[in-house]
Amino acid sequence: MSTNDFDREEPARALEQGRHFYQRRAWANAYQALSRASEAEPLAPADLELFAWSAALCGRVEEFLRLMERLYQSHLERNENRRAARTAFWLGLRLSALGEPGRGGGWLARGERLAQAEDCVEQGYLRAATAMRALAAGDIEAAQVAAAAAANMAERFREADLVALARSIEGRIHLRRGTIERGLALLDETMVAAISGELSTVITGLVYCSVIASYQSVYALDRAREWTVALADWCDAQPELVSFSGTCRVHRAEIMQIGGAWADAIEEARQAGERCSQAVDSDGLARAFYQEAEIHRLRGELSEAEDGYRRAHQAGREPQPGLALLRLAQGRADAAGQALRRELEAKTDPLRRIALLPSYVEIMLVEGDLEAARKACDELSEIAAIYRTDVFQAVAAHAEGAVELAAGNAKRALDPLRRAFRVWQQVGAPYFVAQLRVLLARACRALGDDDGAKLELEIARDAFARLGAAPDVAAVDTLAQGKAPIQRHGLTQRELEVLRLVAAGKTNKIIAKELCLSEKTIDRHVSNIFVKLKVPSRAAATAFAYEHKLL
Repeated sequence: MSTNDFDREEPARALEQGRHFYQRRAWANAYQALSRASEAEPLAPADLELFAWSAALCGRVEEFLRLMERLYQSHLERNENRRAARTAFWLGLRLSALGEPGRGGGWLARGERLAQAEDCVEQGYLRAATAMRALAAGDIEAAQVAAAAAANMAERFREADLVALARSIEGRIHLRRGTIERGLALLDETMVAAISGELSTVITGLVYCSVIASYQSVYALDRAREWTVALADWCDAQPELVSFSGTCRVHRAEIMQIGGAWADAIEEARQAGERCSQAVDSDGLARAFYQEAEIHRLRGELSEAEDGYRRAHQAGREPQPGLALLRLAQGRADAAGQALRRELEAKTDPLRRIALLPSYVEIMLVEGDLEAARKACDELSEIAAIYRTDVFQAVAAHAEGAVELAAGNAKRALDPLRRAFRVWQQVGAPYFVAQLRVLLARACRALGDDDGAKLELEIARDAFARLGAAPDVAAVDTLAQGKAPIQRHGLTQRELEVLRLVAAGKTNKIIAKELCLSEKTIDRHVSNIFVKLKVPSRAAATAFAYEHKLL
């Protein structure tokens, strides 16, 4: 064999290897082989496309973008406008996901221009991109119109990938509208297509990740668990897959946390962060950092939690409500309340507000602002009535019971607390179950059922200890020993702090300055103290404090 024959054979062999590895979903090997083939001579458009997707799936984002631009030019040179339009669609979609809406929008506009000359399925893909951008911007009506157009085109052209993509968008729109059953049905249909192998690898990954996130947004935890397992199996069958695998691990970490496997969850979150960093997935990276921070906070590792929330924020995720709850754990309820008030003022979407409101209720109760807590609780009930899922009802009932208990209505607190307890126990969320046991114990004690209270606290303590929730174990121990002042007089820790300063003869203005709070907030605390202690004046409140050894 001559040297020239050998030189011609090597690229051909590399090309065949690349195609072979691609079919086997060995993405890194496919990329390497196609890279060797490309170095020897330009690839035909079909092989260049395989090269680009191999790069994308093994985490080489910049290389993917460069190769897709080459592919776009190659299609234009051959007057293959439809293929060029589809390539522009993928470039626009990926750039938008990378946080470059200007470049992404420019590529999508190119695709629209190329596809409009004829009736083609590429128009459907571009309508899907329009729907996703509108949904992200909160324009539900525009998203609905574009998604419906994409779905119609998908059905007409019998394009399975586009059918799945359009249906998943329509499902998400229905969830945002509050038509939960219809939305879940569409998402379930999409997931069946994904798991059956009917779709391309890229669409399968996109559908898996977006749909699982949608299930979690409406607390459809049974579905989220089921499909997260399926996504994990799909990712594990492709060891060289980098894209999607990081997001998959984030989903697993979130499910593990709810299920009580905190040690496994934090390790999964760390691995997710590594994969997302490799894939230049800033959204997934931010969620991984946030998930790590959440478990550190729950375990009482406050400095580690602080660092995790900071990194999540740097990566682009607003670190709430976790950071506010960290401030609460640090004794800074005022800062916690201010942070969540700011976030709630900026959020109008009920699904985003319901993610913040339970923490806001908890913080307001610690601050002693019963009126704000009750208002937030009422909003939770309204949202739960719209979406009508068991878990949303449980979230609202949990808040209602806590507010009634703080208001001194232990008997009225029992029913909502028990309703929430049953749901969380059925879901398999041991931390929430233990939290509710503590509230039930407080209600039992207030109603004179000391045996019931003791039993609930013992079970709650065991659950917190198994989870590794050190702060909650300490709080239960304090409560079990009868040291928690809230059980004797109904005052929150902040109100006790204010009462002690009142008893020291300080004015509301001076107290506000010392506690770094507004004078209006201190006025409210003092008013709450008078109501809870049933006293008419500062002097009477001071006498109560001395009599009950609160100073």
